[in-house]
Amino acid sequence: MTKQREKKISQNFLAKQKEVAEIEQNLRNAKSAIFMDYRGLTVAEANELRGKFREAGVTYKVYKNNLVRIALNNLGVTDLDDKLAGTLSVAFSMNDEISAAKIVKEAKFKDKMSFKFGVLGTSVIDEHGVAALATMPSKEQLIAQLMGLLQSGARGIASVVQAVPRNLAIVVNTRATA
Repeated sequence: MTKQREKKISQNFLAKQKEVAEIEQNLRNAKSAIFMDYRGLTVAEANELRGKFREAGVTYKVYKNNLVRIALNNLGVTDLDDKLAGTLSVAFSMNDEISAAKIVKEAKFKDKMSFKFGVLGTSVIDEHGVAALATMPSKEQLIAQLMGLLQSGARGIASVVQAVPRNLAIVVNTRATA
């Protein structure tokens, strides 16, 4: 082998190692990672999707399946080799667990994409789990719902407590007039 060819192979190998390290870092830092088949997506649709992801703090990338396999194996996820085939892209949701899945589900071209699997923390979820994740309300919506429930309970207690003296006054008033 010539020195020039050896140098090129070495550079290629280093570039792949760097890309595997990037995938591992994104997987570690992300609240969730959604793996999708993007077959049929036009360039314009992909750019539109990237823009929506960017606005939501989601990193969207297309990696070689073998490099994703190596990164997942390095992180201890070894049972996904059969799902790492075809045209696969990944969305790393850095701010919350649901935004990447929600964006894909709500996209006007969602019929061209399909969920393959996801990684949520250290757990692997199948395509049905990812679809369920996409239908969940956001953290802010859940907090608002909880606050509404707490306020309605307090309101109910206050009305019961106020009802006793009010009803007593009605009984006393009715008795006095009779």
